Parts: sequence; C-alpha cells; structure tokens
Amino acid sequence: MSDCQTLDWPQRFAELAASSNDERLRAYYGAGCIAADTPLAEVPLVALDVETTGLDPREHAIVSLGLVPLDLQRIRCAESRYWVVKPTSELSAESVTFHHITHSDVRHAPRLAHVLDELLEALAGKVVVAHYRKIERNFLDQALRQHLGEGLLFPIIDTMELEARVHPKRSVNWWDRLRGRERISIRLADSRLRYGLPLYSAHHALTDALACGELLQAQVAAHYPAHTPVGAVWS
Repeated sequence: MSDCQTLDWPQRFAELAASSNDERLRAYYGAGCIAADTPLAEVPLVALDVETTGLDPREHAIVSLGLVPLDLQRIRCAESRYWVVKPTSELSAESVTFHHITHSDVRHAPRLAHVLDELLEALAGKVVVAHYRKIERNFLDQALRQHLGEGLLFPIIDTMELEARVHPKRSVNWWDRLRGRERISIRLADSRLRYGLPLYSAHHALTDALACGELLQAQVAAHYPAHTPVGAVWS
C-alpha cells in the first residue's frame, strides 16, 4: 500500500515485525503502534529532525539527527537525543552553510548504523512529529535501505501540513499585494511566530526538533480538541 494516509498503522507494524530480517527493526515494529482512534491527549510523541547534505535522499545523506519526546502538556528535554553522523555522501559548501556541520565535525563521527539501536529504541512506541514529513521519512527510509537492506515505515504528524490546513489559501494576487498583503509562509519559524513562540536558530537538528514539538502543542491548543483522534492528523 503506497499511500501512507490510508495505512492501518497497527496492522502494518505487526506485519513488519513478523517479516523484517533485522532484529533491531523487529524490536521497533514489535513495540507496536497506537490505534488511529487514540485521543491526541494520550499519544506518546517524539519530535524528530534530520539535517542532510542535500534534499534528494537518493543522492544525499543524513549528517545529524535530533529528537525530543513530548506529549501535549510537556516536553521532555532531559530525554532528548542528538547525534552527528558521518554521511555516506560528501558535505557540500551549501549544506555546511545551512547546518554548520563541517568536515572536521564528521571526520570521527559514527556512521548512522552505529547509532541505529539508540535511535530505534527512542522512536519505539511513539508517533513521530516533524515539519515537512518527506525529509525525515524519506531520508531515514533510504538510509536504512542502504545500511540494512530494508527501509523504515512510521506514522508522522506533520506540523507543516497542519499549518497548511489552517491557511489553505496562502497565495495572494496582485491586488492583495498592492494593499500590502503578503503570502502566508508555513515554514517552521514563520509558523511559530503566529502562535507567539520565540525564534530559535534554524538548521540544528535538536533545536528544530524542539521547535517542531512546541509548534504542535500550540497548533493543537489553538485548533484541535484534546480528544481529537490521532488518525485525523497523522499520515
């Protein structure tokens, strides 16, 4: 089934736990996935961000990962994790200017495969929160295919998608521009400002994960009752 929005995630996890050839993936999928009708207030969440050497998972690679466990009331910073990993593709000058991770930073860093146990353990049993799900989902899937020979599937609550739902008509015409109206941005920093959240330095995996988790809390508080089923917001 290719459309993640139609997946029965608990059933898919059970299938993958039985079919995966890697014991780490079997343990991850074996931890299970909550039912789609679980209220948001009861969902164990983990905000996740990855920084990469570029935007194409087929040509570029992960260079750092940050994750922060949370629920709708609390962000568990003490349980956060951050890794710099040696990418399988070269750093470019452009990517270094974004995430400020240099060749010297990755020279002695572990490969992603060496932190995979910790990563999967931290993700197990939780629903991932990310801003623009294609980066985290596609890069992790491609990385595990490269390292393990099989990919990674998981549900994501995409805070960018939730913001797009709130602002479905983001473009402006020439008359609106003449009146000083600007196109509504759903980038992470711009979205946070609309909820009165502070600006953080961008393109650091741990900081961006924290920023994304805080944004979700604000979005739910503003637009979704706590009893909203998680199936209404994940994909």
